[in-house]
Amino acid sequence: MTVLHWATISPFLLAILIPFLYKYVRPIHTGWFVLVLPLVLFIYFIQYLPLTSAGEVIEHTVPWVPSLGINFTVYLDGLSLLFLLLITGIGTLVILYSIYYLSKKTEKLNNFYVYLLMFMGAMLGVVLSDNLIVLYVFWELTSLASSLLISYWFHREKSTYGAQKSMLITVFGGLSMLGGFSLMYVMTGTFSIREIIANVDLVTTSTLFLPAMLLILLGAFTKSAQFPFHIWLPDAMEAPTPVSAYLHSATMVKAGIYLVARLTPVFGGAAEWFWILSIFGIVTLCWGSISAVRQKDLKSILAFSTISQLGLIMCLLGLGSASLYYGYGTDTIYTTAILAAVFHLINHATFKGSLFMTAGIIDHETGTRDIRKLGGLMTIMPVTFTISLIGLASMAGLPPFNGFLSKEMFFTGVLNSTELNIFNMQTWGMLFPILAWIASVFTFVYCMIMFFKTFTGKFQPEKLDVKHVHEAPVGMLISPIVLGSLVVIFGLFPNLLAYTLIEPAMASILPNLLGPDDRFYVNIYHWHGFNTELFMTIGVIVIGTFIFLMMKKWAKMAFYLKERDPLNWFYDRSLTGLISGSQFATRIQMTGLLRDYFAYMSVFMILLFAYTMYRYDAFAIDTVNTTGIDPFMWILSIVFIGATVVIPFINHRITAIVVVGVIGFLLALFFVVFRAPDLALTQLLVETVTVVLFMLVFYHLPELRKESFKPRFNIVNLIISIAVGALVTAIAFSASALGNEAGFESIAEYFIQNSKELAGGYNMVNVILVDFRGLDTLLEVLVLGIAALGVVTLIKLRMTGREDV
Repeated sequence: MTVLHWATISPFLLAILIPFLYKYVRPIHTGWFVLVLPLVLFIYFIQYLPLTSAGEVIEHTVPWVPSLGINFTVYLDGLSLLFLLLITGIGTLVILYSIYYLSKKTEKLNNFYVYLLMFMGAMLGVVLSDNLIVLYVFWELTSLASSLLISYWFHREKSTYGAQKSMLITVFGGLSMLGGFSLMYVMTGTFSIREIIANVDLVTTSTLFLPAMLLILLGAFTKSAQFPFHIWLPDAMEAPTPVSAYLHSATMVKAGIYLVARLTPVFGGAAEWFWILSIFGIVTLCWGSISAVRQKDLKSILAFSTISQLGLIMCLLGLGSASLYYGYGTDTIYTTAILAAVFHLINHATFKGSLFMTAGIIDHETGTRDIRKLGGLMTIMPVTFTISLIGLASMAGLPPFNGFLSKEMFFTGVLNSTELNIFNMQTWGMLFPILAWIASVFTFVYCMIMFFKTFTGKFQPEKLDVKHVHEAPVGMLISPIVLGSLVVIFGLFPNLLAYTLIEPAMASILPNLLGPDDRFYVNIYHWHGFNTELFMTIGVIVIGTFIFLMMKKWAKMAFYLKERDPLNWFYDRSLTGLISGSQFATRIQMTGLLRDYFAYMSVFMILLFAYTMYRYDAFAIDTVNTTGIDPFMWILSIVFIGATVVIPFINHRITAIVVVGVIGFLLALFFVVFRAPDLALTQLLVETVTVVLFMLVFYHLPELRKESFKPRFNIVNLIISIAVGALVTAIAFSASALGNEAGFESIAEYFIQNSKELAGGYNMVNVILVDFRGLDTLLEVLVLGIAALGVVTLIKLRMTGREDV
């Protein structure tokens, strides 16, 4: 394994040690041990900037399941490096922040940091994996770790509810995405993203192109909280603030963005990809910004703001994919949207991370995040006020901060889209700048609400749970100060990122547009003259200020008073319906009667196999190679059938056991006739022991009361039994007939030829069980071992009756 592989799994390795550190080094906050890893990883990954800036890529492969084309291949280019630096850089700041936010006296820090490290490792795996199956494994690990972090305060009902919702929605999307990945393999014969991009023609010309695209986008949309799957993100705010700052602003919610960007070379240029990303992105942008206005909780405002910003980036990726349709290389008119998406991805991580941290500081120091109880904190918490002012101004799109630059580029991207003469953009394209402007107005409004309601006005200590409100400790302020400083630095000097992070990431998203020596032109600056984008920004400020000043009037509307997203109604109803349906199905199935369970399984088997054989015309009978039946075999068969038929009519236990024993011994006799002495001996031994044990046990049980059943149950059971027997007989005849017809050799010949050669054994039955079916036998032994452990545990366990209290 290479250093990149070890770097990817290093968070998992450290997570294993956390419980020991927590137990044996209690005086020291566990976070100090964890802090070292993301810092070292950040320094390590930043060393790759010169390589990716020069257009180089790093790829290393470790075989995992090579027979299935599944290998742990790490692939580092401009796009993955951008995400790696976000994951480790902001991860370092979040862990530093958590050291002061979470008390080592009252919190179970071992759980928190194990979950956080598991998430960090999963995200590193997602952005470094070139193999789709490996990517999927890490993808689902992010969902699992996220749910564990959201439910960290599991004693709170809202925390467990948010974790459950997050898990259900994102895992549902992940499973859909796995279906899309499987279709990609069907089309290309590989799970490697690089190889799929190299053979993109196989994908675009396939009939599976659209289904694969839709399934993959479903996974991306659920993870990146796109409308209507966004409803899990606001409820995820029940997690501790360090989790919100890390997962739900900078990393996890951008996993879907990463996936879309990574697969743009495969699907980009298609009308379906263009419209789905653009429409869902712009709708999410508008819905999130409008919903944020009516929130009263600081983190809820930021949650819907995150939804809105994710929609903005997704829309830009959709609009920018049109450049692959045109194939105009580095032409800035068609690639501005992708440039804006990458730049805003970085900017959003900086200003939103700092805002989540300041919201956590306010909650930590005042005991509330409710803007109706806050106010007047400007002079009491001056540092928090300054950081919040910078972050909110950037998010609102005000100069000279980095959010202004990427917001202007967003306006440029949507305006350029109206000039496209593809996909009917001549008629519908005008909606994009209009909706983008409306969403920006509401973004400006909720930024003003968050700022003025929190820091200006009258201080209301009587509404707070904390008696003495003061500024946060220096340690808690360091991380938001660093992020706030980056907001200013990237705003004043944006071209620091131009050819170190932004251009290499663009080259990874749009590789098909570049020649061997081509580069995308990236030159970001504040003043572009008096253009449409500037007038749109002025309009946002003017209209947004007017709406905020009129807040007392429209705040009385029912729209503002209802904070909960109306789409939650559909989720709650669906979950209730799912539970009710499951209970109904369970009541039908779980009758407590073994015969019913066998009936259900048998009916399912009959329907499945009968339909399959009918669908593929597999019913056939060939008597050419059959041999005659000796008279004694007829006698054995008649006795065997007779003994089987009389069992349902026996009402005495001992008699029933004897008859069942007769059937077992007759079966052993059949094995002897068919020259399987080992099986016959095994059957005789097992049958003898079973009969003796049963007779000893049942001899001491009370007399069996005769059970009475309704006649229709007997008839139904008889029909099912006959159908199963007929189906198995038909399968046996058909397998023999079709095998002869197709010229297939019996598998027995394989065992005859290879038992000695491959397994070194002369007894084919033993060789089959031990060698050729070794895994099957091993699992059977494992099951028996687990059952034995369960029995021993039950015997040794002494219940007191208060275990569930």
